[in-house]
Amino acid sequence: MTPQSQGTLIPFSDFEQLKNEVEQLRTELSMLMLERDSLVYVEAKNLDMRYMLELGAIEYRAYEAQCTVLRLKRKIELIQARKNRQEKIVLPEIDRILDQEFMEYQKALNEKIDEMNAAIERSRLPVLSQEESRELKKLYRKIVKILHPDLNPDLTEAQKELFYHAVAAYENGDLQTLQVISEMLSDPEDLDCSETTMVRLAHEKERLRKLLNALLEEIEQIKSQFPFTVKELLQSPEKIAARKAELNELIDQYQAMISMCKAQINEMLR
Repeated sequence: MTPQSQGTLIPFSDFEQLKNEVEQLRTELSMLMLERDSLVYVEAKNLDMRYMLELGAIEYRAYEAQCTVLRLKRKIELIQARKNRQEKIVLPEIDRILDQEFMEYQKALNEKIDEMNAAIERSRLPVLSQEESRELKKLYRKIVKILHPDLNPDLTEAQKELFYHAVAAYENGDLQTLQVISEMLSDPEDLDCSETTMVRLAHEKERLRKLLNALLEEIEQIKSQFPFTVKELLQSPEKIAARKAELNELIDQYQAMISMCKAQINEMLR
């Protein structure tokens, strides 16, 4: 029997085709969202962790030495300016000025320490087996399809919060939490075949297509940025060793400059 709505005949085959197309788009999007979230919440964080554990400490030392050089050079400028004006040189006053001027540098150093702490903390997370990892992705994809706000615009605030818990669990490899959330979810109800539903499905199909294209672009952009740009480096012990050698050489250069600056300051203060 052909369903009717408001006197308009709707071929059931057209309805089924449109519904299947929307469902196919939802499936493709759930797979892409899984790929995107895997890149952002798992692979990127794992690459960042490896990078920090391999090179973070020596990069911190290099940046710290660079900041010290810049601060000492600025200190020399401030001392020389006071000497030129024949003013009394008060070192605590100069240090307060330097503290203010180099506040952003100190903030950046603190952020690098935070990044290192995060990497160390992540390295202590339990490592899932291949089977557990597959189950984690399977559950997360199911949850994405039912609870992701982009795929389901009519979610309640409680459902959105549940999804954010799922994201955090996926990020931390928390299989048990994802299992609990998955058990809470039920499959969406079947749609009725009506003209109103057809119009709604047509709009949803167009919305999902735009979302899919945007998601493909986002994935490509993610892959072009750090830490994916250092993925090749991390796969090569030789390249890591070469990078460490470069940084150590740079640190030695900065240390030599620090010694020279300190000697110049001592000479100026005599």
